[in-house]
Amino acid sequence: MATGLAEILDNFVKSHSDRQLLALPLAILAVSLAILLVSFVSSGSPVKLGMDFQGGTQISLETTDSPAVLEKMYSSYPLTDVRQTGSRVIMQFGIMDDEQQHQLEKDVASHNYSNLQIQQVGPIYGKTLQVQALQALCISFIGMAIVVFLLFRTFIPSFAVILSAFSDIMIAAAFMRVAGIELSLGTLAALLMLIGYSVDSDILLTNRVIKRRGTIEEKVSKAMHTGITMTTTTLAALASMYVISTFSYLVIPSFTQITLLSQISIVLIAGLFADMMNTWLLNTGILRWYAMKPEFRGRYNR
Repeated sequence: MATGLAEILDNFVKSHSDRQLLALPLAILAVSLAILLVSFVSSGSPVKLGMDFQGGTQISLETTDSPAVLEKMYSSYPLTDVRQTGSRVIMQFGIMDDEQQHQLEKDVASHNYSNLQIQQVGPIYGKTLQVQALQALCISFIGMAIVVFLLFRTFIPSFAVILSAFSDIMIAAAFMRVAGIELSLGTLAALLMLIGYSVDSDILLTNRVIKRRGTIEEKVSKAMHTGITMTTTTLAALASMYVISTFSYLVIPSFTQITLLSQISIVLIAGLFADMMNTWLLNTGILRWYAMKPEFRGRYNR
């Protein structure tokens, strides 16, 4: 599979100009940025914030009542989500005052549900986590940019790596918004991991083009076959994790859906597909244009 995909991409890259290679990734990046901007203007956040970042209450319990019944039962409270995960039902509520919070806990306790769990996050703590999450993302990205510039010491190749990583994050975030996946501590970790995955494949390509001998086509082709194998192997592992964490309860009823792992894996899958496009189209187009400039042609085509 990896070899076949690499051959298809290799033939596509060879048969299209640099501008044509850049067109699709840049267009998808522009659409992703537009989605995030519209979301920010309409809701105050580019992605849908989970309970970790905006505060609220999560109640997990075992019951024979359907999510629709529970939604009607607790409609007087700020109920934001009800979902079935195996034998358990998870309900999420927005921010409430102390009186309403105590009343909710009293109502839930009066039904004697099995394995009842109540988790609460205050709005102040959620705001603090928002700031810390933004700081973590910015520091990780800045650190990655510094390492890339120190490694290649040339602006355009370094810029191409950074642009590809930035595009991966933006496309994954836009996917989260469209798919309704909340930003939680788990999905934030997935976005941070994407920086590492992106830089790994981009540095592989850039290092082969800049520092290896041979024609540009040969170097890109060899890097592509290696990189696609790496990425598809990771995608296969993530796909398995997504299926097991999301649908295993359909086969084994005693299992429950592991929402955290399900969300992490699907965000990483979306990000890695974006990374394949950005590495082998966007980054390749920039590097090929850069390396074929007259003043560098003799240096890179040896």
